[in-house]
Amino acid sequence: MSKIDEDIARGGQGQVLDPETYRDSIGTMEQSGKRKWVFPKKPKGKYTNKRELVSYILLIIYFAIPFIKINGNPFFLFNVIDREFFIAGQPFYPQDFFILTLGAIASLIFIIIFTIAFGRIFCGWICPQTIFMESVFRKIEFWIEGDRNKQMKLDRQEWNSEKIWKRSLKWSVYVVISLIITHFMFMYIVGYEEVINIISQGPFANTTNFIVMILFTAAFYFVFAWFREQVCTLVCPYGRLQGVLIDKETINVFYDFKRGENRSKWRKGEDRKAAGKGDCIDCYQCVVVCPTGIDIRDGQQLECVNCTACIDACDEVMEKVGLPKGLVRYASEKEIETGTPYKFTGRMKGFAVVLVFLVGFLGFLLYNRGEMEAKFIKPAGSTFFVRDGKIINTYNYTFLNKTNDKKIVTIKVIDPAHAEIGFSASSKITVDRDKISKGTINISFPESEMSLSKQNITIGVYDMKGKLIDSYQTYFEGPFKLQF
Repeated sequence: MSKIDEDIARGGQGQVLDPETYRDSIGTMEQSGKRKWVFPKKPKGKYTNKRELVSYILLIIYFAIPFIKINGNPFFLFNVIDREFFIAGQPFYPQDFFILTLGAIASLIFIIIFTIAFGRIFCGWICPQTIFMESVFRKIEFWIEGDRNKQMKLDRQEWNSEKIWKRSLKWSVYVVISLIITHFMFMYIVGYEEVINIISQGPFANTTNFIVMILFTAAFYFVFAWFREQVCTLVCPYGRLQGVLIDKETINVFYDFKRGENRSKWRKGEDRKAAGKGDCIDCYQCVVVCPTGIDIRDGQQLECVNCTACIDACDEVMEKVGLPKGLVRYASEKEIETGTPYKFTGRMKGFAVVLVFLVGFLGFLLYNRGEMEAKFIKPAGSTFFVRDGKIINTYNYTFLNKTNDKKIVTIKVIDPAHAEIGFSASSKITVDRDKISKGTINISFPESEMSLSKQNITIGVYDMKGKLIDSYQTYFEGPFKLQF
């Protein structure tokens, strides 16, 4: 017979501690402010299975992406050091950061809309902190130390041989896992080839990189071995943002207080409705599984990460005592209070319109990002010179090839039409993919047609098929003339 069955059979009696003491024993903080360790029970049920499936898929994606390449480019790379950025195999440069900024704004609006509509589902289902904590480190803890009761017993006992070897094994495995996570994180920055190269050369050949990896490993170990749920309850800004965005129409993990109150211990054969009792049998199973140590029956709380562990625990108890499931479920506060079905509110619609507009504009910018970026800059301190009745200006050009193909281009003056270009080398310029090409050109213009000392000039870059790839507007200098 399971622990839940034993408690139900005894009429809900036989809890380890009385309710008030029990609440304090699993809170993240005592009233004095001292940290209280949370020992959540291993969850099981429909939502737990689905959440684990999502976690494993995301973990596979995290560990696989560094090795995926598209057209020879990394699928994702954010190399701040060398200013190399790839998203979905497409190269991005500092000049393109306005697009990434717009993407970040669109993502923020999406998070706002999603939170307004569905609360902190991101925290419980997708957040890296939750995935690594619950699907990796917590499982290792369950495997080595056992479930909640065994962990509490081990924590209370003296440092004997059992406690020493179990804690040492757990902490050692945590260090190894933290080290692996750190190495893969660095693959997103410098690429897996460079990480493998650093490992093969050893720590003494790459002292700085070695120290940085050790520091990040220590940070991951600290977070998952000790800080844990306090990342969500004390540090994460999203949890605080939630308090501003969530209203009574937001879908969240809620306790149906109208159905559950008044709470009372389970007594076999009792007509609870006739006795004025609610469906909540006060078994505290929704509390013992909570990874942040809260009681969902106390209402919506910032510490709740919507992990659904309490839903599965409550549904299991309801099934055992023959009461309907869903006492704790995904619902809105308004739905529970009034029975009104969920609606897509005007505020949500407004945010959705803005989001669609931003995503569309972002797609347009990505589509029209251009194959090449060209610049023509006059060298510092340079001026014009006159030869054979022509005014000549010198320009330094810089071509940035943003495509995955090698480009062969040529330069022509678009406006004014009488200008001519002189090349220091070949008129055909080759620019390798993801590379920058630099050089110098001279542009000449008939002195007799120069009416101003400085006038605008537009220079175009064309491919071998005559297609205009990019254009750049600069100025052309000549001698000063008095106008009468």
